[in-house]
Amino acid sequence: MTVARTFLELDDSYAREVPGLSMPWTAAPVPEPTLLVLNEELAAELGVDPAALREPAGVALLVGHGLPDGVRPVAQAYAGHQFGGYVPRLGDGRALLLGEVIDVEGRRRDVHLKGSGRTPFARGGDGKAAVGPMLREYLIGEAMHGLGIPTTRALSVVATGERVLRETALPGAVLCRIAASHLRVGTFQYAAATGDRDLLRALADHAVARHYPDAADAANRYLELYRRVVEAQARLVARWMLVGFVHGVMNTDNTTISGETIDYGPCAFMDAFDPATVFSSIDHGGRYAYGNQPGIAQWNLARLGETLLPLIDENTDGAVEAATAVLGEFADVYARSWDEGMAAKLGLPAPAPELVTDLLELLRAQRVDFTNFFRSLSAGTARTLFGEPEPFDAWAARRDVLLPADRAGVAAAMDRVNPAYIPRNHLVEEALTAATAGDLAPFERLLDVVLSPFTERPGLQEYAQPAPSGGAPHVTYCGT
Repeated sequence: MTVARTFLELDDSYAREVPGLSMPWTAAPVPEPTLLVLNEELAAELGVDPAALREPAGVALLVGHGLPDGVRPVAQAYAGHQFGGYVPRLGDGRALLLGEVIDVEGRRRDVHLKGSGRTPFARGGDGKAAVGPMLREYLIGEAMHGLGIPTTRALSVVATGERVLRETALPGAVLCRIAASHLRVGTFQYAAATGDRDLLRALADHAVARHYPDAADAANRYLELYRRVVEAQARLVARWMLVGFVHGVMNTDNTTISGETIDYGPCAFMDAFDPATVFSSIDHGGRYAYGNQPGIAQWNLARLGETLLPLIDENTDGAVEAATAVLGEFADVYARSWDEGMAAKLGLPAPAPELVTDLLELLRAQRVDFTNFFRSLSAGTARTLFGEPEPFDAWAARRDVLLPADRAGVAAAMDRVNPAYIPRNHLVEEALTAATAGDLAPFERLLDVVLSPFTERPGLQEYAQPAPSGGAPHVTYCGT
């Protein structure tokens, strides 16, 4: 198997079927491409020989060069609400869609570069990316994949051999990202803003065919498309919440139609439980705090619904009524996903919302580590995490009444859904700092840990612990 026969059998269905939403463009020159990390498991899913990607020609392909005749990368256009403010033209300012590949299971997946240079959507930026943020996206994406959460994934990170100016000069890199698609709420916002209903319809038809093909048979395919996206996002955000993940930048251009997590910028995982947790340096008002994520997702989906109104019904009042009813389903889907997920985390045979609410308040009041609590609960050692254990004792007695008799079976089931390891923020920063300085070993060790998050392994105790107390609050940055 060769790269030329598989990896580069790229289709351009998006650019072909929705021609008004992308621009042909070429990746910037890369002075000295050096492969830093290659996702061999993902390469195999795509039908690619990893050894071929490690060759100079393969590395060149991973930064957008040496493409065969007929492959025409494009920069995608989209708009978006960023921190609530509408920006009519965003787009791939430093990214290119090389095309789509059919993987070994017959799924169509985007092959996309990030950090590949300025495009017409660059908005004054340099179009480049630094090693640290690209390795962060690789690492967190793989951690989410290990947790079973729908996500885009990185195929590779390639150092460019040039310096990128941010606060300081940093080593540059290009990430190759694989996604079910890069269709976003912001894509629909851009199409709707053109006033071209044919373009909007073509985009919606492409989304239906790509992600929800059976919706084409519905009485109203565009309303059904909306319903599917609402359901997918509700389930996705519930899964974020169940593992303490804070996306950090839930703009509409980072809300996918597929229901995959995308764009790991100022993201992080919560240590001590607190709904107000914010990590992003630019989220001064806490708009995208942990506890706000479900509401923000629904707000973003309302913006999607607005774009689809002309397709749902020519009668505006009828369209608004139908779309509003579908949007209202978000809360039920989210609540069901959250309740069922929390029941599994607690080892309960059925949801117990009041018990969960009381637990979370207890965790917040005593600043208990969210991830470690659930692993300790299955091990019978959770009491030790509380400075004042008596309230926990009372809560645990209520839970005990609801548990099945097979306690060993309950504990084993809990450990299958409660991770022992997440990408602990201090360890992520240590690994990225070392990698930026040229030492990839800490990154590779952390990656190995988070790829198997549910299986405790000897010698990995440090990877299961939060940062030592007394340090400054963890802050993340976009990396743009």
